[in-house]
Amino acid sequence: MINYLSDTITLPTDAMMQSIQEAKLGDDVYGQDETVNHLEEFAAKLTGKEAACFMPSGTMANLASIMAYCPRGTKALVGDESDIYIFEAGGASVCGGIMYEPIRTQSDGSLSIEDLTNAFPIDKNDPQFALPALICLENTHNRCGGKALSLDYLSEIKRFGDENHIPIYMDGARVFNAALSLGVDIKEITQHVDSLQFCLSKGLSAPVGSIVSGTKQHINEVRRIRKMLGGGMRQAGILAAPALVALQTMIDRLTEDHQKAKRLAKELEAIDGIEVETKDVHSNIIMFKIINENFTWKSFLEAAEKNNVIFSEMGYGRIRAVIHRHITDDDITSTIKIIKEILHSNIIKAY
Repeated sequence: MINYLSDTITLPTDAMMQSIQEAKLGDDVYGQDETVNHLEEFAAKLTGKEAACFMPSGTMANLASIMAYCPRGTKALVGDESDIYIFEAGGASVCGGIMYEPIRTQSDGSLSIEDLTNAFPIDKNDPQFALPALICLENTHNRCGGKALSLDYLSEIKRFGDENHIPIYMDGARVFNAALSLGVDIKEITQHVDSLQFCLSKGLSAPVGSIVSGTKQHINEVRRIRKMLGGGMRQAGILAAPALVALQTMIDRLTEDHQKAKRLAKELEAIDGIEVETKDVHSNIIMFKIINENFTWKSFLEAAEKNNVIFSEMGYGRIRAVIHRHITDDDITSTIKIIKEILHSNIIKAY
């Protein structure tokens, strides 16, 4: 099976599995797991922040961070195409009494200053309005095809946040992909946000977990909320050990995924019945549409899976392919061959 479903399907390396056997363990709720402590110190330094907290998932990382910033009855400004808004079950509203205000997502994954400005009431003392307490960005942006936010934009949004006394939080699930796409050190990105989370279990291939990094004050509050949400872990070094190996060894190799994504996009573009823009491939995500009249996105996905190729639908009839370290050059060659055979078959539109 050639699986482009997500980079979350990656499996840990042999070195990661070996690290589990050698991990020094303790009760992390009491701060006694040496391996977790080492991971958090390493992650904070890597991202240029004061402190970090190991989280069971990116969803919990985002939720705990939003709740740490936003008092009940305030609102978080989020992109209307963001993972926080679409794919995280409304957690901040359910658990934190926080209102999401969806801001129109631009084609490059950004939220315009004008739209953000319009989310603030003219009279902040008017009791009718919920007040913004946080701006959430996503980098790279999943539903915009893995695009990386520019440094100029990040600098602009940080100035806006400072002027309006509102923190900037980044859902940086794939932020290392963003840094490699821009050709910069990760700190060139993180300096423009107050805090961020990044996933260890996507392209970095660790089995479980995410990191929140930020100020000591923010991380202390995130750690408290993590416990409240049921995310306090005991001998969590079993998970932290492979995560540390991932951060130490797997970041630079993400460039290979980017190169393969550009190749796949270019070869998809050459197939009649497929619409894709190769210039929009910033990282490891490709978005394309089926414009062959004999197929819908659903019938195409079903046909592909029957031929041992798995993609996913990502809204508006778009199909997503995510490159990760288990996708080889031979897999891409086979994928293109299979897609050509499917589109030139006599399968009739069924939906």
